[in-house]
Amino acid sequence: MDSITVLMTSPMSDYLETQLKDRFNLVKLWTYSSKTDFFKHNSHSIRAIVGNTKIGADAELIDSLPELEIVSSYSVGLDKIDLRKCQEKGIRVTNTPDVLTDDVADVAMGLMLAVARRVCECDRFVRRGLWPKGDFRLTNKFSGMQVGIVGLGRIGSAIAKRAEAFGCPISYYSRSEKPETNYKYFSNIIDLAVNCQILVVACALTEETHHIVNREVIDALGPEGILINIGRGSLIDEPELVSALLQGRLGGAGLDVFENEPEVPEQLFGLENVVLMPHVGSDTVETTDAMADLVIKNLEAHFLKKPLLTPVV
Repeated sequence: MDSITVLMTSPMSDYLETQLKDRFNLVKLWTYSSKTDFFKHNSHSIRAIVGNTKIGADAELIDSLPELEIVSSYSVGLDKIDLRKCQEKGIRVTNTPDVLTDDVADVAMGLMLAVARRVCECDRFVRRGLWPKGDFRLTNKFSGMQVGIVGLGRIGSAIAKRAEAFGCPISYYSRSEKPETNYKYFSNIIDLAVNCQILVVACALTEETHHIVNREVIDALGPEGILINIGRGSLIDEPELVSALLQGRLGGAGLDVFENEPEVPEQLFGLENVVLMPHVGSDTVETTDAMADLVIKNLEAHFLKKPLLTPVV
């Protein structure tokens, strides 16, 4: 398969890059000085794209590659891929579900605990030498807190299972009720926010879910509530989130994702009730290698005319 040209849109894992190099003719988008230069040399040779949460495959890129057959996403999310365009042109699309579920769910739990028990603030308290001057203030008990989950898919369900182990009552909002669970279902996200202490955003980013957490939802969660986002930054109206935190209309937030990554609102940096992470929910050695293997296997299956492992389109 070394004659097949595969485009990698941005730096990902070294392991993935090595595996692609060993099997295909790898082209790296970020090594070109301009799009014009890139298209001049590669537009008629590229048959596959490997994208991620930073750069996927938009309509412009897809239309510029007439030989493109498949987009294999190094991510479970598909918001950086123009799926409609792929469907129109008969281009296959795959992603990496399941293999990252545990890591992202683990991070969600870590953020919940860190915000509720002020773990990061405690760490700074000790490092600044403040402990000898007096004890740290009381925090809130996490076990038993009411947890509401927006999106009860693979990751949302894994979060629910973990939170249950802490004795947390679980409720959720999704497009439809899940008959296989005993969790309380709310058909309206506002009602979910009113009836939980921690709201975890774990749904996919689509046109319908863009800014699904807006001012009304944040106000429903209230000044004692905690908002956790391990989905995509644009699921939350970020300016409204910042405003609510600054004004005390929201109790705290744990965020692994942001609207304009890697840019993060500077107003958040000075807030002790906010825990920030640089979109690393799935970034463990074990999971990134498993994701890379799945990307490779999907590409090999396509070019060997075998069934795709994780087809989306």
